[in-house]
Amino acid sequence: MTDTNPLADASDAGEATRASSAGRHSTRRWLVELLVIVLVGLVLSWGVRTFLVRSFSIPSGSMEQTLMIGDRIIVNELSPGVMPLHRGDIVVFEDPGGWLGYGDDAGQDLVKRVIGLPSDRVSCCDADGHVLVNGEPLDEPYLTLTDGGPRASATDFDVTVPEGALWVLGDNRDHSADSRAHRTGPYEGFVPLDDVIGRAFVISWPIDRWQRL
Repeated sequence: MTDTNPLADASDAGEATRASSAGRHSTRRWLVELLVIVLVGLVLSWGVRTFLVRSFSIPSGSMEQTLMIGDRIIVNELSPGVMPLHRGDIVVFEDPGGWLGYGDDAGQDLVKRVIGLPSDRVSCCDADGHVLVNGEPLDEPYLTLTDGGPRASATDFDVTVPEGALWVLGDNRDHSADSRAHRTGPYEGFVPLDDVIGRAFVISWPIDRWQRL
């Protein structure tokens, strides 16, 4: 006859029940933690996209050869609010009024390069064809000139940038409807800082075009 120990059997059963319960609790906790991590990741991703950076696609050739049609750029939305803008920065901004809205170019946003900051006097051109900022010639190695020869602008201008605004030009200077083309518009060609979405800091696509700006 087999010797049995009822007390030992009951103890083993209790241990198995507790182990099973602990295993289920551990699995539930792991699932809850995983869900929390996923939700936090989604919230952070949404927050980054909403408040820190955004992606834009380049629809026209006004910034060639710096930005080509189809390039995707990442824009830092902390500029100009938290981080100041500088001359030479590439910015995305909302149409100040009348810059877009015709033909295939209709849209909400534009991308140009900052040439003049508030209180700057910007003019063109000096005897060597350079844009002048506060009387100093501007070095613009990024320029693409096809029609205007050595001049940085085929159109002459002499403006003083008001407070809270920018003077912006395209790198493809002879084929860019920028501040020069809108001097009779609502803001006389200037872009209000309040309309600036942010500063472009990298080309993210296509891969062979990846570079910092």
